[in-house]
Amino acid sequence: MSTFALSEEHEALREAVRALADDKIAPRAAEIDRTAEFPWDVYEALVKADFHAPHIPEDYGGAGGDALASVLVIEEVARACATSSLIPAVNKLGTMPLLLGASDEVKRRYLPPVARGEAMFSYALSEPEAGSDAAAMRTRAARTGTGYVLNGVKRWITNAGISKFYTVMAVTDPAAGPNGISAFVVEDGDAGFSFGAPEHKLGIKGSPTRELYFDNCEIPAGRLIGAEGEGFKIALRTLDHTRITIAAQALGIAQGALDYALGYVRERRQFGRAVADFQGVQFMLADMAMKLEGARQLTYAAAARSERAMAGERVPDLTFFSSACKCLASDVAMAVTTDAVQLLGGYGYVSDYPVERMMRDAKITQIYEGTNQIQRMVMARQLLKG
Repeated sequence: MSTFALSEEHEALREAVRALADDKIAPRAAEIDRTAEFPWDVYEALVKADFHAPHIPEDYGGAGGDALASVLVIEEVARACATSSLIPAVNKLGTMPLLLGASDEVKRRYLPPVARGEAMFSYALSEPEAGSDAAAMRTRAARTGTGYVLNGVKRWITNAGISKFYTVMAVTDPAAGPNGISAFVVEDGDAGFSFGAPEHKLGIKGSPTRELYFDNCEIPAGRLIGAEGEGFKIALRTLDHTRITIAAQALGIAQGALDYALGYVRERRQFGRAVADFQGVQFMLADMAMKLEGARQLTYAAAARSERAMAGERVPDLTFFSSACKCLASDVAMAVTTDAVQLLGGYGYVSDYPVERMMRDAKITQIYEGTNQIQRMVMARQLLKG
């Protein structure tokens, strides 16, 4: 798979997703942002087209899309609406621990409902006192005769209350540090499992972000993902694959902003000519497009490595590439959307035009799934290991 040019199949996929996004998603984006309501109609449209969880293997009823296919779906949906792009992105994040570490029995129980669009899957790692330092988590899973009892709090959980299933990391052996963390599937409706109030956020407003509460939440032993003590390793391996989806989201947001700014400066006239005729504006546009294309190529290269790793190949630079593309693409998204607002002038600052929403949405891509400061630490460690 070339990292510089898409195959005919991938180009066709991009066109199909873009057509759906332009028709069904873009017209809803402003209202989703204004009402902060989850877009069930968009979810249904994505399910109908099989774009809601394209990464799930065919063995479990999914579309069997490769890592680049997931990137393209998320990128094109985010170009129209960042909130909506979190549907395929979070489904991948929530299910990736199962794909990496779960038994076939657990996979067959939980992946097919997601593939059919009957359920969504979220991921619960962060806590109030354990964000960037995720290994310091305090949520506990104590063994019982038939399973585990969970107690604790998870914070910043995307699509909480919407998803039916949750991958939850919890401490099973406090004395073992990171090697004492295990991963579990928790279901909405489990006794002792509840949600906090939705957060009021700067962007991605239609995707709820809530806390998860576990108050003597008892789950059967069959919900364990992998073996006891493997949870933190699975969590880190998951992020190697899913940071790439955040890069894809950032690319889409930036592309949407650039597209809109290009159309605007061609039409807007000042001093008797189109704003696009001014060299200063042309230089801004050139820089925006150059940065965006560089981030896109790095992201596609990371996706190629992700796919090789999922096929069982040892890919020692996957961690570096996934952190690098997430960091670069999100920084580019913030820069490009900020410049798009500038190019529209006063119009860029009001909600009648979409670039201010895109600027707000872009900010979170620099923060979640590891802040960009953490990504730089990860990249430096990978370099110094060599």
